[in-house]
Amino acid sequence: MRLSGFDLACQRGGRDVFAGVSFSVASGEALTISGRNGAGKSSLLRMVVGLVRVAHGRIALDGGDPELNVAEQAHYLGHQDALKPSLSVAENLRFWSGFLGTGAADVVEPLAAVGLDTLADLPAAYLSAGQRRRLSIARILAVKRPIWLLDEPTSALDAAAQQRLSEFMRAHVAGGGLILAATHSALGLTDAQELRLGGGR
Repeated sequence: MRLSGFDLACQRGGRDVFAGVSFSVASGEALTISGRNGAGKSSLLRMVVGLVRVAHGRIALDGGDPELNVAEQAHYLGHQDALKPSLSVAENLRFWSGFLGTGAADVVEPLAAVGLDTLADLPAAYLSAGQRRRLSIARILAVKRPIWLLDEPTSALDAAAQQRLSEFMRAHVAGGGLILAATHSALGLTDAQELRLGGGR
């Protein structure tokens, strides 16, 4: 599998965010996207997953399931943790497993991996920001998809949780997955390619 972008341009709110951006990342590889605030890191990830219109250029996926588009083969972890506050931690994870088409999933193992197994019955409304982020990470562990699109994935995580996330990412790449991650900080992916976006404010 190879995910590529060719001469991409993005416009938001009537302004040019970036132009002439190209990348290519294959199974077993990671690409980190860096740059100043406003350079378009989040916009690029959202463009790849289909949430932002491609103003110019194209995105191509070679390999994978020919019946599915990029979004259907990817996990997108954005700035906002998509949780239902009235549902428990475990219920949130079961909801996402069903929504993403995998049916009932075992939530015990992914919750234990992120250190939330003892809070499985707690309503998500009572989680801290770091715990909410860890629950979002549990979603990408519970439902297997080859492409991870991660936008500032270490946001709100303490040092121990950041270390666990690095381990999850390295395991995903080692298992043939691919990662695009927008970040301001090191992610522990020593062999990752880097795409630096200019501009910003």
